Amino acid sequence: MGIIIWLIIGGIVGWLASIIMRTDAQQGIFLNIIVGIVGAFIGGLLLGGSINAGITLYSFLASLVGALILLAIVNLVRRGRVR
Repeated sequence: MGIIIWLIIGGIVGWLASIIMRTDAQQGIFLNIIVGIVGAFIGGLLLGGSINAGITLYSFLASLVGALILLAIVNLVRRGRVR
């Protein structure tokens, strides 16, 4: 059941991050899920979260910040600038 929750929350976080960074038209649901999950990992490393903490507002926001950082880095590498 935990993997399904990760995929759903990862998809939502990735989708929100892609809307904020204006890259939503370039990526599909699969990439949104990947960005959300990797963003959650980055956010957890940077903001000191735990994978066993559960879904809280803090963990959701940390995941969103991590996904935004990931998309900014990808945009920087692909285009040479952050949107």
